[in-house]
Amino acid sequence: MRLEGGRESNNVEDRRGRGPGGGFRGGMGGGRGRGGMVVGGGLGTIVLVVLALLFGVDPGMITGGGQVVQAPAPSAAPRGAPPGAQPGTPPSEDAAGRFARRVLAETEDVWNPIFQSLGRRYQEPVLVLYSGAVQSACGVAQAQVGPFYCPGDSKVYIDLDFMADLQRQVGATGDFAAAYIIAHEVGHHVQNQLGVLQRVEALKRQASQAESNSLQVRVELQADCLAGLWARRAHEARQILERGDIEEGLNAAAAVGDDRLQRQARGYVVPESFTHGSSAQRARWFRAGLESGRLEACDTFAPERL
Repeated sequence: MRLEGGRESNNVEDRRGRGPGGGFRGGMGGGRGRGGMVVGGGLGTIVLVVLALLFGVDPGMITGGGQVVQAPAPSAAPRGAPPGAQPGTPPSEDAAGRFARRVLAETEDVWNPIFQSLGRRYQEPVLVLYSGAVQSACGVAQAQVGPFYCPGDSKVYIDLDFMADLQRQVGATGDFAAAYIIAHEVGHHVQNQLGVLQRVEALKRQASQAESNSLQVRVELQADCLAGLWARRAHEARQILERGDIEEGLNAAAAVGDDRLQRQARGYVVPESFTHGSSAQRARWFRAGLESGRLEACDTFAPERL
């Protein structure tokens, strides 16, 4: 990707080196946990390991009824701290942190004019960089949950070290694959802004488990499509893509398909339990957004078959 010299977003909170309650932990990535998400205790370790591979909406929002732990209000950052930094936060001058800031800025530069064309104002999300564990409005999460979006506070949460490990584990390496993950989570924020998440949650409250899973698949595939739309619009405006980037994005989308992950985890596939879509579906909807660059092409709720 060609992001060198690009703008870095100010909508970033760097909480790396802190515990989930906000206290500084003394080192970059120190005290890394490997447990699950505290959302009422109903999720087992095996489920959390699977969730860690799915790059989706925060599990507390998906399951519903999870314990909501309100994050403490941030205090003022010290003079000279980078934009969005919290007190005691190490400077965000590392390459991974700057890459995440630039990708977030690219999403802002795409989604602001799209919302303006709809006669709406895009409320930019905040990207929270953390290490080990973090407290969000959706609950307390550890890194194994994977990158997630919390609609309760409109923030995307990413442990950059764990995300890199996760990419290696599922074979979704490369800078554009990492950008796809961020863009997918921002896609959930777009859905939140457009009211999609709220409507789906209302439908899921009246649905069977199988129907609820099917609705969640459509949510995730739409976020994949929105990530592809973002890549198309950003490249048209600023030529950010290089040779091989599209293949990285398609590979990343396919690598986190429910069928592939289930087969790797237990040797067989249970389609009715899918919550994110198959590898083929995820790659197909990412490509749909990439090739069209239009919101209308990302209506995953209209077709009977995905």
